[in-house]
Amino acid sequence: MKFGIIGAGMIAKFHAQAIRAMANGELVSVYGRRPDAAAELGKELECRAFSDLGEFLADPNLEIVTIATPSGAHLEPALAAIRAGKHVIVEKPLEVTTERIDQMIVAAREAGVTLSGIFNRRFTPAVAAFKRAVDEGRFGRITMADAYVKWYRTQQYYDSGAWRGTWALDGGGAVMNQGIHTVDQLIFLAGDVRSVCASTACLAHTGIEVEDTAVAIVEFVSGARGVIQCSTACWSSTGHPAEVHVCGEKGSAFLADERFRVWDFQEPAPWDEMVTAELMQGSQVRGVGANDPKAINFLGHQRNFEDVVQAIQEGREPSVGGTEARKAVALINAIYESASRGGARIEL
Repeated sequence: MKFGIIGAGMIAKFHAQAIRAMANGELVSVYGRRPDAAAELGKELECRAFSDLGEFLADPNLEIVTIATPSGAHLEPALAAIRAGKHVIVEKPLEVTTERIDQMIVAAREAGVTLSGIFNRRFTPAVAAFKRAVDEGRFGRITMADAYVKWYRTQQYYDSGAWRGTWALDGGGAVMNQGIHTVDQLIFLAGDVRSVCASTACLAHTGIEVEDTAVAIVEFVSGARGVIQCSTACWSSTGHPAEVHVCGEKGSAFLADERFRVWDFQEPAPWDEMVTAELMQGSQVRGVGANDPKAINFLGHQRNFEDVVQAIQEGREPSVGGTEARKAVALINAIYESASRGGARIEL
């Protein structure tokens, strides 16, 4: 299928890499508000460049649009693409509030097109194994489930763009921007959340509106309890991996980025040998994107895009459809509301 990208920054180039690696995708165009930036990106990616959104969307060959603008600027281009009859894939978060996300979901439903978010960390062999263990009931009753993102961003990172660290365009800090992938994995594996109590602070950066450190206590619909810790103020020479822990009465698994450091169940299964041989953590551990966002590879995005294409062809909802992508944002919005109210318990 033929793709076009809205956005002209690092994430747009990242999308282009993923599309080019697909067997069933072709990048045909890019759109950017600044004509010079759009033309430069089009030349670099060897595709048509537009600085007029209407002209970009009027191309009858264009089938899927990916959105790579700042987080709080996803709604308007997404709605324009949807109303032009294009399928839409939006970089995380789908938008910064559930109200804005709901507008996108309704518009896509009315237009009969597919809306998908990007949660590329779902599309790894380790997460597939983790989810299989949950679905097969190998944990018994899940009692605790946690997410940890102890990353680092320099002051220069926040100073590099006027939109960074703002509520309007970043939608939040360490939780919304960096932690959202791991928060999504937590929900995907442990189930929906009933309530949350949280505390946030900006401890190591200046000139930003949002948090660089957050802690939340979570109660799941299942009754399980857990914590979420997210920060961009945890320096490490190698970067700490993002971790998801799930524990139950019959087993425990701790995922560190794309490898397990704990895989332990009362009742063994034949496929445990595959996990032990292929998916366990090695001796050298480096956090994927923990210190440098440019260090993340595009394979997860490629798999995410391929799932959307397959879903369109099969007439089904993609794995990270609009409603599914909304869940992490709803939880993060609740974390921020709780923090703003002194740690009050917020029901989802």
